[in-house]
Amino acid sequence: MTTSKSPIAVTGSTGALGGKVASLLSDDGYSLRLLARSPERAPALPNSAVVECNFGDLDQATEALRGVEVLFMVSAAEHEDRLAQHLTFVDAAQAAGIKHIIYTSFQGAAPGALFTLARDHYATEQHIKASGMSWTMLRDSFYLDFLTAVVGEDGVIRGPAGDGRVAAVSRDDVARVAAEVLRNPKAHAVTTYDLTGPTAVSFDETAKIISKATGQRVTFHNETLAEAYESRKPWGAPDWQNDAWVSTYTAIAAGEVSAVSDAVEKITGQKPMSLEQFVAAR
Repeated sequence: MTTSKSPIAVTGSTGALGGKVASLLSDDGYSLRLLARSPERAPALPNSAVVECNFGDLDQATEALRGVEVLFMVSAAEHEDRLAQHLTFVDAAQAAGIKHIIYTSFQGAAPGALFTLARDHYATEQHIKASGMSWTMLRDSFYLDFLTAVVGEDGVIRGPAGDGRVAAVSRDDVARVAAEVLRNPKAHAVTTYDLTGPTAVSFDETAKIISKATGQRVTFHNETLAEAYESRKPWGAPDWQNDAWVSTYTAIAAGEVSAVSDAVEKITGQKPMSLEQFVAAR
């Protein structure tokens, strides 16, 4: 259990993951400092203080983190300069005297990862490791709700994923792991955990699972790379975003997110949610 009297700093409390972690810790009576770009959107929790904080503002972030020893850093929203924001925020944590940082990274994070955003996660990890702070990396797979969100209005999942498999995990399971690590950070120091669901599924299997649970006919169309970029053109997204979207599927096709980990159950004592359970609970 965290013995320090200083509050635990939590970023992303206005989002699904950070909000769940903050709620779990608040229920346990921990003192929290919720760092939010939009403070008015932060949850009102007992024993918590809300502080405005932007990842890319070094001075503001440094002041927001002063007096804190343990930080839960939820990766920032996808943006062209997200990596620069991450590096600045890590520098702020170091300057503020943070002793231990728990970072939400990504399964398969590596400098040569096919999934373009996994490269940014790797670079963030390396910057944290070089900072001198103690650390824990939570490398979660794609979220289970991603598998349901990519079903088109016509019931078709489209992407160049082939028969690749993804060990998708629920946000609730990641939140429970994060809360447990934050309760006793020293027990998880200098450790990287892959956080996955209980099985890895293909998109063909995903379509069948969703169809069975919802009664909607869902199918998977394995696009070519050219088809994938063409079908996303109408959305008008910048090139870096299209590359991220398409590489989501090519990374799955290559098996970069297919490994199943038992970390969720080992850390929390509870088995992670499956896609079948997730869809049934919606």
